[in-house]
Amino acid sequence: MLARLSAAPTAAFVWAFTAYSWTVTSVSAAWFARRLATARGQTLSVAASLLWQGGIYAAWLPAAGLVWLVLRRFGAGARGIAACFAAGLAVVPLEALAAGLIDRAFIGDSQDLAARMLDRTPVCLLLYSAIVAVGLAAAHHRRAREARARNALLETALAQARAVAAPPSEAERLMVMSGARRIPVELGAVEWFGAADNYVVVHWAGREGLLRATLQSLEARLDPRLFARAHRSSLVNLAHVREARPLSDGSWRLLMAGGDEVVTSRTYRDALLERLGGRAG
Repeated sequence: MLARLSAAPTAAFVWAFTAYSWTVTSVSAAWFARRLATARGQTLSVAASLLWQGGIYAAWLPAAGLVWLVLRRFGAGARGIAACFAAGLAVVPLEALAAGLIDRAFIGDSQDLAARMLDRTPVCLLLYSAIVAVGLAAAHHRRAREARARNALLETALAQARAVAAPPSEAERLMVMSGARRIPVELGAVEWFGAADNYVVVHWAGREGLLRATLQSLEARLDPRLFARAHRSSLVNLAHVREARPLSDGSWRLLMAGGDEVVTSRTYRDALLERLGGRAG
């Protein structure tokens, strides 16, 4: 049961919370409205009070949808918060106006509409702030779920690479220039390659040397299960990745077995995930 709930999409939780909030708020406000009407010597039926308050809070559903769209478009960072604030400058007065008109329809309030809107504004500000807070929480939850899914795929790629590298076989060697000498380096021992004009810098066991080739031509002859682009100027051996740390911008920092750190840009991260998804499918 818990596993099924944890697998449910973020939108399902958001809609469930929205339905719960609308129901509880409408019922509570209807109860308070009936008590207030009774204290004033007025008669207000249960159905009328529920319809009245339910209508007022149902008018907030479009505002909630707008907040969710804004956060989807601008993210849950500073830009998203600023966009929600800007949207609130229009949403709050409109919601106050809607509540004032609904009040008039149900209780025939003789109070001036502008005064009624002013009375409603503090509550509207509070409700809008709550909606934005819930939207931000949902957006962060969604982003965390996506990050966990990406990390799981990366772990799959690392496990596959280690499995490919594990079986003993006749090792392919690269003739690498190290100083004035050319030395053979087993391909499986290479941790990562870095581009340097018409050369490739080969990193292995805490050492480095040059290989006369381009990164693109080298990538074309390597096993894609073992080697993957991390950046346009780097190619890593996934079997030598000791740890992958997600960064705030969505990229990864790969910690190699020899201690080097290689950053995987979002572009190549997505390409790697797409490749893994294609194989999994």
